[in-house]
Amino acid sequence: MTPETERLMTETDARRSQRLPLRELLVEGVLAALLLAGMLALALLAPADRAFNLPLAAAFVAGYVILHRLEFRVGAGNFTPTELLVVPMLLLLPTPLVPLLVAFATMSANAAEVVRGRRAPNRLLLAFNDAGFALTPAVVLVALGAQTPDWDLWPAYLAALAAQFAADFVRDPARAWFGCGVSPRAVAPELVEAHRVDAMLAPAGLLVAFAAIDAPAAVLLVLPLLKLFQGFAAQHDERVEQTIELSRAYRGTALLLGDLLKEDDEYTGHHTQDVVELSLRVADQLGVDAEVRRDTELGALLHDIGKIAIPGEIINKPGPLDDEEWALMKTHTVVGQQMLDRVGGLLAGVGVVVRASHERFDGHGYPDGLTGCEIPLAARIIIACDSFNAMTTTRPYRPAMALDEAVTEMRRCSGTQFDPNVVDALLEVVDDPGWQLTLHEPLRVPASLAV
Repeated sequence: MTPETERLMTETDARRSQRLPLRELLVEGVLAALLLAGMLALALLAPADRAFNLPLAAAFVAGYVILHRLEFRVGAGNFTPTELLVVPMLLLLPTPLVPLLVAFATMSANAAEVVRGRRAPNRLLLAFNDAGFALTPAVVLVALGAQTPDWDLWPAYLAALAAQFAADFVRDPARAWFGCGVSPRAVAPELVEAHRVDAMLAPAGLLVAFAAIDAPAAVLLVLPLLKLFQGFAAQHDERVEQTIELSRAYRGTALLLGDLLKEDDEYTGHHTQDVVELSLRVADQLGVDAEVRRDTELGALLHDIGKIAIPGEIINKPGPLDDEEWALMKTHTVVGQQMLDRVGGLLAGVGVVVRASHERFDGHGYPDGLTGCEIPLAARIIIACDSFNAMTTTRPYRPAMALDEAVTEMRRCSGTQFDPNVVDALLEVVDDPGWQLTLHEPLRVPASLAV
């Protein structure tokens, strides 16, 4: 699960009981008006190939309400295995009426959440728009004259399913972008996964339709499947919640280690917080994805964590280190990775960034002599921000370098010590009038820590 997906899931859960904000309300309202107009036009103007069967329609609606309670988490949203019933509805009921029936069933299923106070009333608008997926396949089936079960019409059925998926890939990302400001790239993976499941369920729905041509009661045969899906949904949601909790536990462990580092040495703790803030600004300037941003944040927080294992007499030595001491000090990146490997999971990946946090772009860094893009992007960001912060921070044995001097030094080392793209982004951040470098009061800093 990506950090962006986890964030969107958390925000989605938090928003369910909140009223739609004005921007999202307007977008969803316009879409609802368009969908309702399309559903009514189809129902009133399109010819139907069969008569309306009220008991059968009621059974489908009731089954759909039950089915709609079986929500699976897919990315930041929820997925319902609706193809099991929508496909037979399209072929056993008057096809032009099906989108309206699906909308009514969806609204009815969500109304219970409103009554329980788990969903804001105006979020029923979202439920109506979610039901809009049924409009496109209904239009295609009517246009192609494929409103009844007939194996010879399979190309029309395939075209209807493809049209449904295509419309979803236009409508849902547009809703997310215009209504919530969520990037279509963040929505696309969950759409792909939902459609993958829909594509596998659609043939089962088609078989239900053919089985019920002469015996509509055969639709009830799908009920055991609904019970089976209920168990799958519960297990799936439990795993998703466990994944989120585990991710939070890893982040909490990282913050705890950061506090431990600050407690162990005051300067290192302050310096680390400054590097975290600057690294995140540079990551945002570069436009990195959510995973790289997370690794940058946690890597910057923990890039010096291995110094906890370095003997105190070396850490606190007032003068320069000899060769043996320097060799031991340079092991702190490897020690840091080993510490995080023991935690495992998310922090094991961050450990790779910590290990590389003193590499150089030209390959003359340590511990592995990595060059260029062999160094993880998060580490390249941290390396530059760590050095820039060190240069612009006052220490007992030297004053802080002037900002313009530090900028000149960063440019001089661009392409050798630092990634040129990272340097450019860092200097753009520093040049921003709204950015102010945080300088801490001078602290007692051993010379050996300037590594």
